Amino acid sequence: MNRSRPALLAARTLTAVAALTLSACGSGDDSAAENSDKIAGVETGNVTSAARSPSASDTDGRPKITFPSEAKNVFEYEKTGNATKDAALADSTLSVNSVDEAIFEGNTDTKALGFYNAESALSDSITYALGYINEKHTWVGETRYFDYKVNLSGGEQAYVTYCSDESKSFIKDKKTGKVESTPTTEDSYVLYNTKLTKNAEGVWQTTDIASHRGDKQCQP
Repeated sequence: MNRSRPALLAARTLTAVAALTLSACGSGDDSAAENSDKIAGVETGNVTSAARSPSASDTDGRPKITFPSEAKNVFEYEKTGNATKDAALADSTLSVNSVDEAIFEGNTDTKALGFYNAESALSDSITYALGYINEKHTWVGETRYFDYKVNLSGGEQAYVTYCSDESKSFIKDKKTGKVESTPTTEDSYVLYNTKLTKNAEGVWQTTDIASHRGDKQCQP
């Protein structure tokens, strides 16, 4: 992707076996087309796009997630009509935001990072964020997440797959302020396969994640 490098991506890439397993489990959502309502508060899928703005879940005791004004994530998905699936989808987006917030804050000890991520996904996300932090890098622009699919396994596990379009987000050097302008290629698009587990507090934490850069499924 335009704002990442192979060394950073590796931190969030699992084995091929894990990727295939998650992809198979999360390969379908037969109810997405039945309800065209957008996720509440996400008119265009945009969450925490404004400077220091709270996350959509700030009202129920969850940690606030804030972004700088020069960066935003846009999540494009619709409610499935299934409350459990919709909760897993919403927390999946907050997992993504929590990782980026750590990059913006220059600190992996944020409340949200450990709130929305656990197990290998948490350790991988910390390593990924530290790749930016240690090099005094951040990112600017817009990353779009789309083509969401969700499957449930019992009442406490979910498998979510989605794509990202990172053609409009770029690495920025914090020291110099220079933004790396890179061309859009197939590698600007990434397929993610994730596993989420509902914890005792009712939070759908991302516990496992695999990614495939340049996947044909995500190409425009």
